Amino acid sequence: MRLGFGLSLEQTQKLIMTPELRQAITILQLSAMELAEYIEQELLENPVLEKKEEAEKGEQEEATADENREREDKFDIDWQEYFQDRSDLGYTQRERGGEPEQFGFENFLSQAPSLQETLLTQLSLTNLSKAERKIGEYIIGNIDEHGYLTCTLEESTTGLDIQPEQAEKVLNVIQTFDPPGVGARNLVECLLLQVDSLNIENKFLRTLIKHYLPDLAEGRVQKIAKDLDATVQDIQEAADILKTLDPKPGRKFGSPHDVRYVIPDVVVERVEGQYIVLVNDTSAPRLGINSTYRSVLSGAQADEEAKKFVESKLNSASWLIKSIEQRRLTLYKVANCLVELQKDFLEHGIRYLKPLNLKQVAEIVGMHESTISRATSNKYIQTPKGVFEMKYFFSSGVDDVTGTMISSQSIKRMIRDLVEAEDPKKPLSDQRIGDILVSKGLNISRRTVAKYRDEIGIQAAGKRRRY
Repeated sequence: MRLGFGLSLEQTQKLIMTPELRQAITILQLSAMELAEYIEQELLENPVLEKKEEAEKGEQEEATADENREREDKFDIDWQEYFQDRSDLGYTQRERGGEPEQFGFENFLSQAPSLQETLLTQLSLTNLSKAERKIGEYIIGNIDEHGYLTCTLEESTTGLDIQPEQAEKVLNVIQTFDPPGVGARNLVECLLLQVDSLNIENKFLRTLIKHYLPDLAEGRVQKIAKDLDATVQDIQEAADILKTLDPKPGRKFGSPHDVRYVIPDVVVERVEGQYIVLVNDTSAPRLGINSTYRSVLSGAQADEEAKKFVESKLNSASWLIKSIEQRRLTLYKVANCLVELQKDFLEHGIRYLKPLNLKQVAEIVGMHESTISRATSNKYIQTPKGVFEMKYFFSSGVDDVTGTMISSQSIKRMIRDLVEAEDPKKPLSDQRIGDILVSKGLNISRRTVAKYRDEIGIQAAGKRRRY
């Protein structure tokens, strides 16, 4: 067998992700707020980019100033001095030359105290000694956002070099603070602290908390009643009181920074019986290319490295503007398609939501399914029926007797309505709900009913039963 080296030419096709294509895909997936942040970052990194709105606003202000100067030259405005002196109008005139008092933006903002700040304020009002308050500050610092103590007393004694009795004493004081149940080390202790703080009187409540929480979660009320030699109604009454307690007492002190505002990327408005689709691009500034840098490219004395730098930035800016415009057009096409397909939902509500998948929209719009998926991910649409995530309009369905597909969201609403109207003493089973839906013309099985019931957070019939 003869071996040797040689050269040969071969043509192949490869799909290569260029940086520009990656940028376009990234921009398509961004929501309105994320796009605004992305543009602000690009404005900092690319000197060629500029905001169009600011430039137009500056031109308008200049034009307005010129008009005012022309008016002042044309007319002798003496009456302005009259209105500057308000003493005869009942106003107190400020001292001449003095500027009005300016207030910072912080004067008009308020921030709710956090859980730790609330506990520290209550700690400062106690009669504990200075050393004990130091222990209390350490313990409060180890309480999480749900109100539970995340460290053991042994760890606090080791860190502060104190006796366990001292830490236990301070912890008992902290557990009397508001909100009730704060400082607990587990769920049972948290619920018992709330029972003591709220002075709840029920002879079965403490026993349920200590020994029967798993059985209550599974709805085994009759078993508990048999173990405690009580009636089912007594256990049911104690369970109802237990449901009023808060298993996470610290969550009401959530940080204001945790609040998330939904800004719709697409707005659908009804105008004279027609639905108009508007892409919400007001949160992101309009971009333009600064014409000043053209002189760098056209100048004969410009440095070659400077020309290459400016040219690369110009290409990057041009591609960014094209990608943003392409995102807007793609969003409009997809949203307009969704409005046309789900017009019955916009007219009559969730019961008329049609089953839909990415492939159907992709074929109508003339794009790939992955493009539709990226265009609808993490984006919201504002409609006359409310604000929905765009993925909400894509759902599976079930056939009815006529062969028409019924959306899963519509079926979930039917199941919820049936459960809300049921007799609490005789709740509907999954099989019974399925039979009712079949009688209405839906081809649905018991397993599908159970699946949809779990997805909307409704418990099984045994756990919904009231005695």
